[in-house]
Amino acid sequence: MTAPRPVLLLVDDEPHSLQAMRMALEDEFDILTAPDAAAALLAMEEDWVQAVICDQRMPGRTGVDFLTELRSRWPEVVRIIITGYTDPAAMANAINEAGIHQFITKPWHPDQLLMAARNAVRLFQLARENERMALEMRLLATTQESKLDKRRRALREGLGFETILRSRQSPMNTVVEQARILSTFDVPVLLTGEPGTGKARLARAMHLGSLRSDRPFHALNLAGIPDDLLAVELFGAKRGVLPGGVNKIGLAQKADRGTLFLGGVEHLSAAMQLALNRLASEGTFTPVGGQEVQVTNLRLIAAAATDLGRLIAEGSFRPDLAFSLAVGEIALPPLRARRGDVAILAEHFLMELANQHGKTAHGFEPAALEFLEGWDWPGNLRELRNEVTRMLIFAQGPMLGAELISRAILQAPPSEAGADRVPADVLMADGSLKDRVELVEMRILRETLTRHRWNKSRAAAELGLSRVGLRAKLDRYGIADPSGRAPVDEEEE
Repeated sequence: MTAPRPVLLLVDDEPHSLQAMRMALEDEFDILTAPDAAAALLAMEEDWVQAVICDQRMPGRTGVDFLTELRSRWPEVVRIIITGYTDPAAMANAINEAGIHQFITKPWHPDQLLMAARNAVRLFQLARENERMALEMRLLATTQESKLDKRRRALREGLGFETILRSRQSPMNTVVEQARILSTFDVPVLLTGEPGTGKARLARAMHLGSLRSDRPFHALNLAGIPDDLLAVELFGAKRGVLPGGVNKIGLAQKADRGTLFLGGVEHLSAAMQLALNRLASEGTFTPVGGQEVQVTNLRLIAAAATDLGRLIAEGSFRPDLAFSLAVGEIALPPLRARRGDVAILAEHFLMELANQHGKTAHGFEPAALEFLEGWDWPGNLRELRNEVTRMLIFAQGPMLGAELISRAILQAPPSEAGADRVPADVLMADGSLKDRVELVEMRILRETLTRHRWNKSRAAAELGLSRVGLRAKLDRYGIADPSGRAPVDEEEE
């Protein structure tokens, strides 16, 4: 939909002059015309006019008289006068009384008139914008309260935290609430939790919920980076240190007035721990190859996948660095402790991946969600996302069934305690040989039937059993299709 064209009012008692002005302007503007001041005032009351171009010499009232009244009633309208006289005294009087924006002398050129009209409309638009901004400033002034408290309260409402998906009973609710509060206070925060629990995502949400949200967010995982490369990446390097003879700006400088997230701080060497402690406690650093100390104003959020207290006790981590990093500390639970969240996260990953890969997906079958909820997820969110990706790739329809799930997950019995997840646990468990062999056999039967969507003929063929023998084992162990579907036709398809 195109924006409406600006409206101009042309006032002149000579019809041929009005026609000439209309022809010069009608390609870009909507034109209204009036032969005298009285008709012009009626037109102003009926239309939203942005600029008036008026002849000075008219019967009854002069152009200056008319534009003076116009100024008092519609002050925002831009006023242009056309005159055959250039007396300086008359021009000054017109400017003072009528607020004339521009004088156009006769004879005028069409291009001159068109440029004047364009400038008048632009001036009108700028004045309206200035009026709007002034009104907003007055409104802000009348509703002023503590600016810092107001921003903190608004940011607590959830900028960024809506990306942390969870159920109503999730242990992540406490985590998010702690993060909301800490995000609005400019202090270092330490996030702890197993790899893949979402520490980087939470750090970004805290940045978006902080008073630095309009500044840059930079993230770096410290694991596996040699000290010399890490020092350059964090603190930069002076000319001559790196190939090519160029300066390198480090993240400590790039994140100035913003947020720097450092994951894997437990992997830092003793030398890098000392350098990071200076950055965390004093806000200072020295570029590689330089001598001067530089200052940065950044907010530091760090993450560790192991207990720093244990590393301190072992003597491999500086206690002063731990104290500097952990003014606020938040522990993220592993996915196995978030049973109600797995289905929500799996559905979210599925929709996101389906859009990414251009494949139709409507969701998971109930049996599939049951298996996913029952797994321990030692790789946490990364493992769940990878599993959903693999299921989507091999899916033949829009609903993803349990037969698409990895065999290790299918063989794991559902258990809130998460025990006996892998065959090795069964082999090392207590009990008679018969009991342990039967437990393994139950898992294999359940996994094979699930992969074949409970087609007993196919499952029996893979396991080297007759259909009668398979039915006997299922009856013996009480194994049934958890979805409650009718038995699949077992004749060869």
